[in-house]
Amino acid sequence: MSAPTFGITLPLSDVAAFARLAEDLEYDYVTSGEHITFHGPQANAFVTLGVAAGATRRVQLLSTVTLLAVYPAALAAKMAAMLDHLSNGRFNLGVGIGGEFPAEFEAAGIPVRQRASRTDEALQVVRRLLDGGSASFDGRYNSFRDITIEPQPIRRPLPIWIAGRKEPAMRRAARFGDAWLPYMYTPDQLVRSVESIERFTIEAGRAPGTVKPAVFSWAMAHPDGARARRVAADVVGETYRQDFSRLVDRYVIAGTPAECRDRIRQFVDAGATTVILNPACPPGDTADVARRFAEDVIPDVRRVPV
Repeated sequence: MSAPTFGITLPLSDVAAFARLAEDLEYDYVTSGEHITFHGPQANAFVTLGVAAGATRRVQLLSTVTLLAVYPAALAAKMAAMLDHLSNGRFNLGVGIGGEFPAEFEAAGIPVRQRASRTDEALQVVRRLLDGGSASFDGRYNSFRDITIEPQPIRRPLPIWIAGRKEPAMRRAARFGDAWLPYMYTPDQLVRSVESIERFTIEAGRAPGTVKPAVFSWAMAHPDGARARRVAADVVGETYRQDFSRLVDRYVIAGTPAECRDRIRQFVDAGATTVILNPACPPGDTADVARRFAEDVIPDVRRVPV
């Protein structure tokens, strides 16, 4: 097996400079999530990754994740195709259904209970429109005749990563995904989900191994491991408005560089081929955390046979 690849989440400011730093530090991906509205400031993945695309030449771009249900499906396909085209084939579309903040679906005019069915249909639309040529579709939420998306993405099919935690998301990954990207996950959970997705992939008529496992995790490394865990718990807890002090060891890669290496190796041993790190630190420390992982954590993990 090849060595795992790594990504880092972009901050809300100085995006271009951070993206260049991530590329210089040899991260494989820069990523951005999104919400229309949330507890605090949030990005839009297409816009943020567009800025990163213009500032870099090599690093891959990944949305972690696009809330596909809040977009008109054809518009999302157009934006994905254009971003891949302008970045010379570096965009990866990560998709999730969201739902932890229902108000943003209300604001978009989308019933939150429809987010899964809308996402599944939108994935069909995106695939069809980005396969090239004229396409038609007649579904519950989308209907069109003989339309084309031009320019097409450089890579066809465009890589799609499916996020989630539960069985419906695993089945979605098996049907539509090139990668599985769970969030707030443990290595044991990853092992079980990989086994399930392999079974669901075969049931969907796709070849075993089609969906590559990955993991997305908040992360904080510091020479003082207790401080790293305390800072991570505070940042993640503030983001989600809940006490994370008892959850940080379970769901966050946090501690000394050696402790972070050990935790990442557990994910790799569980099957993860890509690890996406979301710095769990104050905004002013994001670049330092990115450097610490790139210099003190990732190289040793990449050298470990997998």
